[in-house]
Amino acid sequence: MDAPLWTERYAPDLADLPQAEVRDYLQKAVEEPINLVIHGPAGAGKTAAVRALAREAHADPDNDLTILNVADFFDRTKKEIRSDPRFEQFLQGETEFSKQYRRGSDQRKQYKSGWSKRDMINHILKEYAGYAPSSGEYRTLVLDNAEAIREDFQQSLRRTMEQFHETTQFIITTRQPTKLIPPIKSRCFPIAFRAPTNDEIVAVLESIVQSEGVEYNDMGLRLVAGSAEGNLRQAILSAQTLHEKEGEITKSTIQTIREVGIRGRIEEMLDAAEAGQFTDARKTLDDLLVDEGYNGPEVLEKVLTVARNSNRYTGREDELAELTRLAGEIDMDLAEGANDRVHIGHLLAELGAGEA
Repeated sequence: MDAPLWTERYAPDLADLPQAEVRDYLQKAVEEPINLVIHGPAGAGKTAAVRALAREAHADPDNDLTILNVADFFDRTKKEIRSDPRFEQFLQGETEFSKQYRRGSDQRKQYKSGWSKRDMINHILKEYAGYAPSSGEYRTLVLDNAEAIREDFQQSLRRTMEQFHETTQFIITTRQPTKLIPPIKSRCFPIAFRAPTNDEIVAVLESIVQSEGVEYNDMGLRLVAGSAEGNLRQAILSAQTLHEKEGEITKSTIQTIREVGIRGRIEEMLDAAEAGQFTDARKTLDDLLVDEGYNGPEVLEKVLTVARNSNRYTGREDELAELTRLAGEIDMDLAEGANDRVHIGHLLAELGAGEA
């Protein structure tokens, strides 16, 4: 989309959050800052709520709020982390942390090339947590999609939380709070988000389209809300795409709704994978996992739905059977491990290899 995203233009304030209990808990966190674990399904509004909290709590939220998506660490290689423009400033040259690290190393490891991935991540977290607040007495550091953090890394995070507890508020957002270790959960107040109802999604959409002057009717908004399956962010993005493509959001755009939803993204990803364009396929996968908030099992389920209910495998039943078999293996891997990007990426790579 070339226009500013509606999810950003109409980011809610605390008072606008539809769940009263969540509003109350977050308002208390403004008045008495504490660490939080915010958990709930994809698209329920967890990250938007964190941003609303920061705007309420900090005079300079642009500088006193940092959101790190866990996938930016744990789904990447050391080379990818080191070359990320957000992190490279911490992974070049010498800092006090790196000097301490090298003094404690019998091997006198080179700072840039010798660190393990654990060392790099630990250093980046300490750098962000150790920033002095730009305004007020504390800053907020958010770890988004924290279900991807391995237990050994969580132990390092726990120590970082202890070290910087006086100047940094830690907020952890996750779809699976059971994957957090007890020492972290004991240091955070839990706030549960539920998936918004269709009526709540329609109310948000109606407020946005009225502000935008978009032609719509109630049935059109309800179709958008229903197709999003409780994912508010996806509903807003779909409504914006419909407006930009069709000029209206009405019942007559139902076919476009199907095209602009996750089904279209899955088709796009599978087309790229089968054509051997793995970089493009993985970019779409990253958009689904990171930007749109789906988890690995949800993407895998949609892949199978698209494969079975479309014409793409007509006359290619053997390939559909192989995809189904491979998806079963990937589903087991997803149940045992936390790295959704790697496992679904393996599926895409296999599709490309099969077409080669």
